[in-house]
Amino acid sequence: MAFAPMAIDMYLPALPTLERHFTASPSAVQLTLAAFFIGFAVGQAFYGPVSDRFGRKPPLYFGLALFMTASIACAFAPSVEVLIALRFLQAIGACANGVIARAMVRDIYEPRDAVRIFSLLTLVFGAAPVLAPLIGGYILHWFGWGEIFIALAVFGFISLAGVVARLPETLKPEHVRPLRLGVVLRTYGELLTHWHYLGCVLAGAFSLAGMFTYISASPFVVIELYGVAPKDYGWLFGANALGFVIAAQLNAWLVKRVRPERILVASLALQALSGLLLIIQAKTGMVGLYGVAVPLFVYVSCIGLTMPNTTALAMAPYARSAGAASALLGTLQFGLSAGASALVGAIHDDTALPMAAVIAGCAILSLMTYRGLVAGRHPADMAAG
Repeated sequence: MAFAPMAIDMYLPALPTLERHFTASPSAVQLTLAAFFIGFAVGQAFYGPVSDRFGRKPPLYFGLALFMTASIACAFAPSVEVLIALRFLQAIGACANGVIARAMVRDIYEPRDAVRIFSLLTLVFGAAPVLAPLIGGYILHWFGWGEIFIALAVFGFISLAGVVARLPETLKPEHVRPLRLGVVLRTYGELLTHWHYLGCVLAGAFSLAGMFTYISASPFVVIELYGVAPKDYGWLFGANALGFVIAAQLNAWLVKRVRPERILVASLALQALSGLLLIIQAKTGMVGLYGVAVPLFVYVSCIGLTMPNTTALAMAPYARSAGAASALLGTLQFGLSAGASALVGAIHDDTALPMAAVIAGCAILSLMTYRGLVAGRHPADMAAG
């Protein structure tokens, strides 16, 4: 689960450096993030059905090998255009990790326990952003931006060795599905017509898109607008990720006492409020960096509540098609994240307002989508996949 945050967050402190190195515009450099999001979204649609047919481990081997190869190539990219293309390939490899992890949880655990396990996985997803910008900032300071990608390749190799040595196969023989285009398209079509699944997935996707808007835009806002040093930016980013981790562990405790749906609505409402506060601060500039940092901390922390609950609620009915359900969930999440990242880059104006507006819009759409599509429904009311 850590591949996306590691591959995204470790090189964030280097974005302004890449802008100068390639003599590129901020929007062009931000496309290296958008390309990763697009690759991460597109690749998941492939890995889900393949893992439902051949098992969870073979596609994971392929993805890790591609991730390592693309990471090494990124380190030697001669232009920002080549780096954008290589980041797309890197993401195609990295996304196998998330698809397979979610499917394996659904293979093993019942829905109520799955919420708790997804909260624990969110700890891994959140711990990486605590460390990645710090590591990336110091690698950039001591060596250069290329060595950041070499470090990612090493991380991929260590992960591949662990998968080969320790990870068991979890797909049950009775849950194997044929790998035919018609079957795959029909499965995805069925998922998209289940309102509960679609509502939970879109609510989580819009919420996550807001976080990736922050990831994409915050280096320029924090480093260039507020003058924070790249190596110090990692500490600010890490504080937000720590809030994310704490919230995820709080969710694992809360879900034993409170229905996941209630936790989800409260966290989505809090994110919407944080987005509105960001807009007010961006327009007025009343309290400087703190006026941006505090609402961002609240928004990112709430991801630790929204991610495990939307994921578990969406996938609950789909034991026989866990790979496809996981893949479509990830495709929609990172597809919307790619759109939000590209949008904030396109409207970049050297202020915090574009970031604030896109984050607020994502938060409001997340809350409205969940209330509109899922209110009054329950996973048990849906046909199992």
